[in-house]
Amino acid sequence: MKLLVTGGAGFIGSNFIQHILETQFETKVVNLDALTYAGNLENLARWKSDARYQFVKGDIADSAVVDALVAACDVIVHFAAESHVDRSIQGPEAFIRTNVLGTFTLLESARRYGRRFHHVSTDEVFGSLGATDPAFSEVTPYDPRSPYSASKASSDHLVRAYFHTYGLPVTISNCSNNYGPYHFPEKLIPLAITNLLEGKTVPVYGDGQQVRDWLYVEDHCRAIALILERGRLGETYCIGGNGERENLWIVKELLRLLDKDDSLIEYVKDRAGHDRRYAIDFSKIRNELGWQPTVTLEEGLTRTVEWFKANEAWWKSVKSGEYQEYYEKQYGK
Repeated sequence: MKLLVTGGAGFIGSNFIQHILETQFETKVVNLDALTYAGNLENLARWKSDARYQFVKGDIADSAVVDALVAACDVIVHFAAESHVDRSIQGPEAFIRTNVLGTFTLLESARRYGRRFHHVSTDEVFGSLGATDPAFSEVTPYDPRSPYSASKASSDHLVRAYFHTYGLPVTISNCSNNYGPYHFPEKLIPLAITNLLEGKTVPVYGDGQQVRDWLYVEDHCRAIALILERGRLGETYCIGGNGERENLWIVKELLRLLDKDDSLIEYVKDRAGHDRRYAIDFSKIRNELGWQPTVTLEEGLTRTVEWFKANEAWWKSVKSGEYQEYYEKQYGK
């Protein structure tokens, strides 16, 4: 089998490619990535000489590039996306182009060649939960609150439309917040860890009581592999980490793991339209496919801290250049 993985140089995509190459020895992987700011080929450096792995630099909205690759593959696993809420608020156009037009281009190619298509999405398409609301599930109505989540909701709808209209063999997964190795340090956990390792403060939006369900990236990769193997076509599977915690709790746990104190917490103005709570009910994928998260939040945070401590060269190179300019604009030097 040959997989075309879009966005495979990014955080979740690169972890997924590693998972496949480490567990499915007969599977070949083509990684299509535009190498925007969050894409990093160093994430997959150990595989560059492996005959089962190929990298292609290209744009998922470029139909000529996409068609040639889709024609030569069996399954498309679509991770590629602009994914940072703050960036979508400041510049939504790139999110519409990549997340909507790019997904449309891939779907059209998949339709031409009759390829299996798995679309990786987010819990943010469902909007925000109150403190006592039931967790998001596959039947939760969509209610996106940011240009990012609206663009992902749009792409989800396109994928479903291609299943119902054209009979395209598709599945969709909506996951909660991922964390773990190779996480680009603009998101809360890797930003907090790397800032603390540098002796800097950690910015916390508003009161820090926003709740997220945290999913260790290796558990997410296992779930996607199971959906590809046994998921029912046309179905959506919600993937959660069973790890609801407030953002402030996360930061304080990282302070504890790194032997720092609360003086390094810097409260900053809350972002516009900041969703208060996300949570995922993953009972469908547990009941149908036998999947559940295996890494607790406490264990996953410990693993993540140790990974960043052991890979200083990686994250220091990532935090230089364009990202450093963005970080300083947001939070100061």
